[in-house]
Amino acid sequence: MTDPPLQNIVLIGFMGSGKSTIGRDLAHTLSYAQIDTDALIVERAGKSIPKIFAEDGESAFRDLESAVLRSIAEDHLQGHIISTGGGIINRPDNRTLLRRLGYVVWLVVNPEEIHRRTSRNRNRPLLDTDDPEGTIRRLLAERTPAYRETAHLAIETDNLTFPEVTAGIVDSARYFFGQA
Repeated sequence: MTDPPLQNIVLIGFMGSGKSTIGRDLAHTLSYAQIDTDALIVERAGKSIPKIFAEDGESAFRDLESAVLRSIAEDHLQGHIISTGGGIINRPDNRTLLRRLGYVVWLVVNPEEIHRRTSRNRNRPLLDTDDPEGTIRRLLAERTPAYRETAHLAIETDNLTFPEVTAGIVDSARYFFGQA
């Protein structure tokens, strides 16, 4: 028998899906502390994510991402909102840790909306290509099975406001933790 997940809400989803914004809304609504894995990576590395990608490569970034996730899990925190990077689900060990950390919610967004949301942001090294929308479609197709495998709940957010998404997560998390 496995231990029940910790009482945290973990947000996963593609870059630009609203994990940080929804995370802030959830933290405020529930009076939970928020942890942003990308912010922890930047803090530990002492440099921005684009700089990590440029100087050390994506693999080094993914190693840092996994290390940050392991350290969060080792702390056995409760009552947190954990916002993650879009590719954190690429590694099977990370998917296991995410589910152990709490209630995992996948924020689903269509590729066109992701492109619209990310097109003005230059801090997206994976989208620094000649065809960012094509890259979004390819990465989303590759990652969708891992998102699906990891999530307890998937919410299609395209036609919802942030408050609507937050309310839906709060209600479903209460049910989930009541059953765990």
